[in-house]
Amino acid sequence: MKLLILDRDGVINHDSDAYIKTLDEWLPIDSSIAAIARLSRAGWTVAVATNQSGLARGYYDLATLDSMHARLRELVAEQGGEVGLIVHCPHGPNDGCDCRKPKPGMLQQIATHYGVSLSGVWFVGDSRSDLDAALAVDCQPVLVRTGKGERTLSMPLPAGTLVFDDLAAIAAQLIH
Repeated sequence: MKLLILDRDGVINHDSDAYIKTLDEWLPIDSSIAAIARLSRAGWTVAVATNQSGLARGYYDLATLDSMHARLRELVAEQGGEVGLIVHCPHGPNDGCDCRKPKPGMLQQIATHYGVSLSGVWFVGDSRSDLDAALAVDCQPVLVRTGKGERTLSMPLPAGTLVFDDLAAIAAQLIH
């Protein structure tokens, strides 16, 4: 199985320090939907692991989050692709869960769901917590410059981190 795991905010859609609280605020990054569809059509399973502490903070509810993910699936399907498993952490930063990145819980959920080892699987994110989560399960950390990526690039990165401009550049690299 060719598995690619993506963070959501800042990788697939535009991020906001004020949180993405409504379906109208969920705006795909140019070319990200096409990149996911292209990967899917080329035989890749594209899963998503996303921290969503806005749920714990009361900024939006699960139905709103589900509508964002339904929109993502719909947009990718319109281009002939599909999105695999989407997992989210609903907890706040101080809730002590094992799923909030940089903890590896969501990535482990994806591995269990698909029955695969994550060793060497690319996990694409835009923040240090994404990269650290990747390292915790032996994934290949991959940073995109979109979202908080440029800010993350200004700090030391884990050894071996791959850096790409955006999801489209990753799709171009993975599809030969």
